[in-house]
Amino acid sequence: GYTVVNLGTDDLKTPVDYPDVAAKLAEAMLDDPKSRGVLICGTGAGMVIAANRYRHIRATRVDRPDQAREDRMHNDVNVLSLAADDIDIEMAFVCVQTFLESPFDASERRVRRIEKIS
Repeated sequence: GYTVVNLGTDDLKTPVDYPDVAAKLAEAMLDDPKSRGVLICGTGAGMVIAANRYRHIRATRVDRPDQAREDRMHNDVNVLSLAADDIDIEMAFVCVQTFLESPFDASERRVRRIEKIS
């Protein structure tokens, strides 16, 4: 039920710079404020740093589904970053599924906090 767009490369031997991929994702998400993205790099940290440069992006790095759920609920995170070096494929899928299915808790205090950083 989701549309998946690969903004990186299918050729695993060709190096890709994570700031370039994060920029492509940020650009793609400009048109739909409800869209969500998933970024993957070795540590996940570079992608988070690069993605959070964009005002409309709230990215987080997770390696457990409870983190994905809490970050969605508390911070309306719209980009998930995964560390390929630290997470196995099964856990990655669970984290992504949790991220996509978790709602934002739009209570007054959470909205107020997000407005302060937007």
